[in-house]
Amino acid sequence: MSSSTITADAAGTWRLGDLSVRRLGFGAMRLPAAAEPDAGGRARARTVLRRAVELGVNHIDTAAFYFSARRSANELINSALAPYPDDLVIATKVWAGRDPSGAWGWAEPEQIRGQVEENLRQLGRDHLDLVNLRLPPSRRRADGSLADHFGALAECRTAGLVRHLGVSNVSAGQLAEARTIAPVVCVQNAFGVGAAAEERDLLHTCGEQGIAYVPFFAIAGEGREAGPSGTEAEEVRAAARARGLTPAQIRLAWTLHQGPHVLAIPGTGNPDHLVENVAAAAVRLTDEEARLLG
Repeated sequence: MSSSTITADAAGTWRLGDLSVRRLGFGAMRLPAAAEPDAGGRARARTVLRRAVELGVNHIDTAAFYFSARRSANELINSALAPYPDDLVIATKVWAGRDPSGAWGWAEPEQIRGQVEENLRQLGRDHLDLVNLRLPPSRRRADGSLADHFGALAECRTAGLVRHLGVSNVSAGQLAEARTIAPVVCVQNAFGVGAAAEERDLLHTCGEQGIAYVPFFAIAGEGREAGPSGTEAEEVRAAARARGLTPAQIRLAWTLHQGPHVLAIPGTGNPDHLVENVAAAAVRLTDEEARLLG
């Protein structure tokens, strides 16, 4: 399969509220580190962002806490893409945060608006298209309430600072609780080949409710923040060999196969990998291939 002429349009579209996005998007988490190594790093990162848009990507996932010692994902997006294309949807996240040293912390409800305003400043926008409330791992494990924090985020929507709301790293019960407070247009959870039955059930619930399901770590798998581990399950390797594709392309195709409401946001700082990832938009697995992958 030649990847040079394939664009994100091949994956089809889904709606985030009243915003139409192509199901193959881009995640900005890896950009700051990719922009660090040498004087050309920042230019390469900006090239990747511009090339993504040229290839039809109109959904970019970011966060103010995506930064390295000298680079910020939001700053790179702003400098590369502003003035933004009319159809570009930028999604970001709050509740999680990092101080200048890089140490993680979690905002109190009264700090949520400040996090929203920081994303607005960094991105150079007067409103945010979509903000996901990213729950702490401990809160999800305990199935704890998100009402105070999500309520604070909903107030930002009422004030016109945010257009649409989502939730991230949530359980089914937490999604249900959020929907009693304000409309939810997406769920962003870790999901990929070999996902637990509980997470598959939540993916299907989202489809039944018309909510986008946006997996992260779909390519990285168990490597998570560190990226792909370099070792792949035999089922993924076999499917890649049979199709003449990369394991990453197989993982992305499997992700998109899970339902028309499932979006993919693979991230990279490598222009060649970007083209390969976008080319996965045109891969159609059979039901049997998808079943064998898990």
